[in-house]
Amino acid sequence: MKLYGGIDLHSNNSVISIKDEKGEVKARKKLPNDLGTIILFLAAFKTNLVGLVVESTYNWYWLVDGLMEAGFRVHLANTTAIQQYSGLKYADDNSDADWLAEMLRLGILPEGYIYPKEERTIRDLMRKRMQLVQQSTKNLLSIQGIYTRHLNYRISNNKIKQLTEKQIEKDFPFSNVILAAQSNLLVMNCLKIQIKNIERSLIQQVKLRPEFKKLLSIDGFGNILSLTIMLETGNMSRFDKVGNYASYCRCVSGARYSNGKKKGKTNKKNGNKYLAWAFVEAANFAIRYNKTVKSYYQKN
Repeated sequence: MKLYGGIDLHSNNSVISIKDEKGEVKARKKLPNDLGTIILFLAAFKTNLVGLVVESTYNWYWLVDGLMEAGFRVHLANTTAIQQYSGLKYADDNSDADWLAEMLRLGILPEGYIYPKEERTIRDLMRKRMQLVQQSTKNLLSIQGIYTRHLNYRISNNKIKQLTEKQIEKDFPFSNVILAAQSNLLVMNCLKIQIKNIERSLIQQVKLRPEFKKLLSIDGFGNILSLTIMLETGNMSRFDKVGNYASYCRCVSGARYSNGKKKGKTNKKNGNKYLAWAFVEAANFAIRYNKTVKSYYQKN
């Protein structure tokens, strides 16, 4: 008898549901998030298990990796694409686990990509760099706002990067304003050091694969940005068509139409937000440094 498993994963516990070929629940249990305990419970069903579905929550790494290493076939559910059964009047963790198993049984499970464990840490380090870059930009913009607000002076990004604590003391007469601007500057400079450290480590660990080297021939794409796109894309063969990849990069707008009229947007969160950020960054750089792109942008 074939069995299908669903695991509703939470921060400190998991609800496991096992269904048979007819869709009937054969076993269901809430367990603490302990890999040994979960594997021990699943061991009794392992021979007949077609697969186990785990939600793509923020903490899925340890569970999916552990189950795969224990010999289970694991599917990662794409939570943004899952729709709960509309006939339910009451939903809880048990019904969520049941529905994950049921979608696998029916063959309608929207699956997420399980990024190879060996490469995942490198990709996540690149994501950390991206986070620090965004935080650095926030501090830069905060300093810019302080100068505009108190001095009516639009200080450029380059001048902000050259600022010193002493220069800030000269520019402002109020101690509270000085402290605020200096705090932003110190945090920004600290982030800059950490960003460089991460970039150095990444370049030592990974090189652009041949199919991604052509990115460097396009204005707007540097080595780090190209590496970001490569690491977030993973294996390109997992995309059947160009349109699938474009949609994954959030470069395809989603909309819902009725009677020829636009009624709203759809699937805002579907796709990879990191790839979307990388391509937007590349576009902004191209506008700044490529005259043709800049001219086209200004006209449109």
